[in-house]
Amino acid sequence: MSRVAALVLVLAACRPPPAAGTEALDARIKKLEDTVAKYSEALEFLGEVYAQQKDQIDKRAEREPAPDAIFAVEIARSAKLGQVEGPASAPVTIVKAFDFACPHCARTNDTLAELLAANPGKLRVVFKNMVVHKEAMPAHLASCAAAKQGKYLEYKNAFWKHGFGPYAESGGRDKSSLEADNLVKIATDMGLDVSRFKVDMVGVDCENAIKADMDELVAFKVDGTPTFFINGTEIPGAVDRETFQQLIDEKLKLVAASGVAGGDYYQKVVIGKGEKKFRAKKDPKPK
Repeated sequence: MSRVAALVLVLAACRPPPAAGTEALDARIKKLEDTVAKYSEALEFLGEVYAQQKDQIDKRAEREPAPDAIFAVEIARSAKLGQVEGPASAPVTIVKAFDFACPHCARTNDTLAELLAANPGKLRVVFKNMVVHKEAMPAHLASCAAAKQGKYLEYKNAFWKHGFGPYAESGGRDKSSLEADNLVKIATDMGLDVSRFKVDMVGVDCENAIKADMDELVAFKVDGTPTFFINGTEIPGAVDRETFQQLIDEKLKLVAASGVAGGDYYQKVVIGKGEKKFRAKKDPKPK
């Protein structure tokens, strides 16, 4: 007898009688149906949770920047308004998209100051308004008003201490330090022309300046703060000083290897050759 024939005989011997097998199968199906009915609400809930999580994962994938992308974020207007720290000749430019009610934005303000001090002549930071919390809008307008008097950096730093500081200490419950009276007090303490400051703060120029910054950032799908672009490479969220320095060092090597003068690099390479719109990690690199 062949092995195949022997196997067929064994299987035949193991097969239950037709009636008994049918009854057993019907019983199992009935049990499954009862179980599904019993837990139908829970199964429906789990299905909804799965769909939501999948949607979130898909959205994160759409928002995750391509690691090889160099985004051509325009900085000329912001620099002209004085929203810049560090020399124009610096080979590395960090664009910081920030919100004046954002704790991580406050912390990275000190980090960037330390990096500027540690990399003299090699680094500049351009600040771009990205208002996420509506209560932060007056402070952004106030910083613009201060910029019109050539005091953007001084006002920005004073606000983090005397405006955001009390707000953060209250756990975000007391918003008075973000409001107009305190913003004017900060300007007064700085010795600004307060009458002019008040007019500029509610003027159309500052309103348009904030909008222009946000329109530029939205084009690159910036929807959270802080977001950084280091010579066009996007870094979503705050990173520590050591990570920043590593990224700066990598960019300095690329600038040196390019043969382009440091002061020309951002305009000629980042703006000139960079991508004009956002590209996600899952998207192919444009040819």
